Amino acid sequence: MHFISKIRLFFYPFIVIFAILNNLNTINMKFNSLTKTALCVAVPTAATPALVGCDAVKPNNEEKPNVIFILMDDAGYGDFSCYGQTRTETPNIDALAESGILFTDMYSNCPVSAPSRGCLMTGLHMGHAQIRDNVEDHTNPATWDYIDIENHPEQEGQMGLAEGTPTLGTVMQQAGYATGMVGKWGLGGPVNGSAPWDCGFDFYYGCVCQRLAHNYYPLYMWKNGERVYINDRDKITIPGTKLDPGADPLDIRSYDKYSKGKVYSPDAMYENVIEFVNENKDKPFFLMWTTPFPHSPLMAPQEWVDKYVAKYGDEEPLSDELCNPGKWPHNYYPCRYPRATYSAMISYFDYQVGELVKELKRLGIYDNTLIIVTSDNGPANNNSSPTVWMDSAAPYRCGKGWGKRTLREGGIRMPFIASWPAQMKQGGVVSDHMGYFADIMPTLCDIAGVESPQTDGLSLVPTLTGNVEQQQEHEFLYWEFPDRGGQLAVRWGNWKGLIENVHAGNRTMKLFDITTPGKDIEQDEKDVAAEHPEIVERMWGYIEQSHVHPSFPKFQIDITRK
Repeated sequence: MHFISKIRLFFYPFIVIFAILNNLNTINMKFNSLTKTALCVAVPTAATPALVGCDAVKPNNEEKPNVIFILMDDAGYGDFSCYGQTRTETPNIDALAESGILFTDMYSNCPVSAPSRGCLMTGLHMGHAQIRDNVEDHTNPATWDYIDIENHPEQEGQMGLAEGTPTLGTVMQQAGYATGMVGKWGLGGPVNGSAPWDCGFDFYYGCVCQRLAHNYYPLYMWKNGERVYINDRDKITIPGTKLDPGADPLDIRSYDKYSKGKVYSPDAMYENVIEFVNENKDKPFFLMWTTPFPHSPLMAPQEWVDKYVAKYGDEEPLSDELCNPGKWPHNYYPCRYPRATYSAMISYFDYQVGELVKELKRLGIYDNTLIIVTSDNGPANNNSSPTVWMDSAAPYRCGKGWGKRTLREGGIRMPFIASWPAQMKQGGVVSDHMGYFADIMPTLCDIAGVESPQTDGLSLVPTLTGNVEQQQEHEFLYWEFPDRGGQLAVRWGNWKGLIENVHAGNRTMKLFDITTPGKDIEQDEKDVAAEHPEIVERMWGYIEQSHVHPSFPKFQIDITRK
């Protein structure tokens, strides 16, 4: 007899009794749910998981939940108070952790923005991803000019996804959700067929091009395929604009030209977040809020900066020379209080998150809304990001060679908080489940009740609903990154393998036991590869089975052992 038929026969008497005691109309629903659950438990964990054709654990009610996925830009593992930050205050994000789950071992799929977002949107890790580094969709350097780009929409934006690629937006549309995105995109331009409105989002407001997202007082934003001008052209200051000649760098008024009298883009984004929520409050919606906070440059509302000036005291300004060494991406803006401003950016966003929660509660939809807060990659290392002073990746290192653009823990281990009051059995849970952004696609498909495209992820629904005994586990996690000399990494249990300088011919794997977090976790003297050659061999096997060679030259990395 077929395996599924046996399961059905086994459960059938119990289902009949259950139906009699309740409502006979529910029999088919319960029958299918129990059968699918039994099959999920029986499916073995794959090394590089593809689609598992079952719903791991369905939510407890028939009403589809809303989903709000909040993605910050360059926020580190240690940038929130609930993860140990002692300088910047994040009470509203902390409150989500207290009411939900704080994950300790969640990762992005890449240490820079565009490929990280590409992996998130498609559910594929970097060995299978279409986009594996930040690549512009143009070659004209003049379009770095934030005003000149207005005349060149064909050269605005990054490399896009292939036409027809399943995304989080398209699968949620198929599930009957209203889909929206507010914030930074970075996966295609307005005219190359890979803008948000081409990729499954009914509503979009924000900066399609990721480099344009990094001016917090821009000329315009995109809204559903049209430019919406939010600031006057004659008030725009392009990156690299210095203080006026003779201006006193210690006088806060010397910095007025960068912000005074202008619309702050995060405020315009927040207004559109609230608008989308209100317009879709009576039906299930999926919203991605992809804020540019706290990516450089350092710009925040003055009252929030003043709060941290009072806390930190006076500090040296970020000078023209330090923020403008002459090449992108460091052409930003000077700042009177760099440390206070960095904290102000995160705290102001935390305030906006708190206001969103208040609105969801006012509308009566908070309890059945899954909110996830995370970041695309680890903290930046430049003069416009005082992340070393902030200890932004704590308990891991950040700074040059340790945070963003590296496969060290500080570059890829992310804060990850999930809150879903209607489904979570209790709040304040700390989960050490090991996962990464590839898991979001199967998770949302599970929640929405649609079949997932093939991915490298596993649904997190069992963990989110407190059914951790049914949670499938990754055998390993895999990363590759062609930038910064070429890097490969694998995590298997408590072991992490790391190979750097691949392009130069290095094939020596460093091996680290990451059981106990700490800043010395990946120091060379902690490398124990020589003591565990069998683990090194296993990890090489994972690398070889996970890598598909891309055709685009900049994305290529040679994994051949020499």
